[in-house]
Amino acid sequence: MKKTVHCLLVISFWLVFFAGYSFAEDIYVTGVTNITMRTGPGVEHKIVAMLKSGTKLEIVEYQKDWTQVKTDLGKTGWVLSRFLTQKVPDALLVEKLENDNQNLLSKLETLEEENKTLAIKNATLIQIEEKYNKLKQESSDFLILDAKYKKMMQEFEAQKSQIETLENNLDNEEKLWFLSGAGVLIVGLFLGLSTRKKRKSSLL
Repeated sequence: MKKTVHCLLVISFWLVFFAGYSFAEDIYVTGVTNITMRTGPGVEHKIVAMLKSGTKLEIVEYQKDWTQVKTDLGKTGWVLSRFLTQKVPDALLVEKLENDNQNLLSKLETLEEENKTLAIKNATLIQIEEKYNKLKQESSDFLILDAKYKKMMQEFEAQKSQIETLENNLDNEEKLWFLSGAGVLIVGLFLGLSTRKKRKSSLL
């Protein structure tokens, strides 16, 4: 009777232990340094591999004391069920965290390099914008100066035209005065000659 109860307890324990297991589920070697993987479910079968603690396996078939598993390399065999666990070993967790941390550091370095590149590009854009604004201001000043120059040229041309008109008028007045003076001289000479003739006639 006690033997029957004991067997039922063992069976119940293994049913509870493997209740969460399903075929093709990942499990791990636990608690020991190395375990044997054999060609069949028993110690009389040939050893095909030695599995280290933390080795990841895939369940193929479960049979109470023995479980058929497959390695990542595709090799299949039987191992003692008590050396298997669903819990990921701490060593693998630490390794995964270290790998994740290394990946994050690499990404951080990449982001820092990209940030430096963006900072350089931003500084270049600022310089370009400053040059553009300066050129725009100089262009605006040039347009203002050009407009002033054109206005001054128009005023100069107008003054030049007025000066030419005054010079022409002045030349005409000088000619008129010259002709007037010559006329007066001629008239004076004519009157003088006439007066002499009259004197001579009166003397005769």
